[in-house]
Amino acid sequence: MRNMMINNASINDWFELQMASLTPMKMLIALFFGLAVGIVIALVYRKAFRGVLYSPSFATTLVMLCMITTPVVMCIKSNIALSMGMVGALSIVRFRTAVKDPLDMAYMFWSLTMGILLGAELYFIALVVVAGISIAMLLLSFFRLRSPNTYLLVAHYDQEVESDVMDFVKRIKVQRLRSKAVTPGGVELTIEVQLHERFDVVNRMLDIEGVHNATLIACQSEAGN
Repeated sequence: MRNMMINNASINDWFELQMASLTPMKMLIALFFGLAVGIVIALVYRKAFRGVLYSPSFATTLVMLCMITTPVVMCIKSNIALSMGMVGALSIVRFRTAVKDPLDMAYMFWSLTMGILLGAELYFIALVVVAGISIAMLLLSFFRLRSPNTYLLVAHYDQEVESDVMDFVKRIKVQRLRSKAVTPGGVELTIEVQLHERFDVVNRMLDIEGVHNATLIACQSEAGN
């Protein structure tokens, strides 16, 4: 009986030690803020996105990064041994997914930074930071809307309809001809174009009789290179 009482006391002491600095309520509050801040970051990413194919999974990843980082920081901030072990464990992790746009890496770092601030329970500072960066990104996106976006337009068509294709291309601000391949099966044309706004160039190109396929690719090179 005495041993059982000692064991119960040890278990109670263990739970009190665990809940001394981290309670379920604190964790829920931090996760709620992490979810809210992550959604804000995802919405800013969607609004300021300038590529051709928007990835909803990447936006969801930004929310998850913010929410995952928050409890990790909360657990290790008061335990030096645990924090050193966590740093050692993370140092051997290698991410195989390639990030195509450097701006995507900045969004990931932004989400991780917000998770660290929320995990440190600096809620007011986190809200100020996410509001400031969101306003800055939206302003940058607004000013970038004034400049044309550069794309590569790749079309495959019959040689007989080349005049119709070129008439359509002349309606767009054309930067330069990248390549033109003539084969017995038709013509493959690659042109660097600049679009002031997003409109369905591909479908309009396919409306021309004799055009087999058309592709619009985001061009990362500077205009004039």
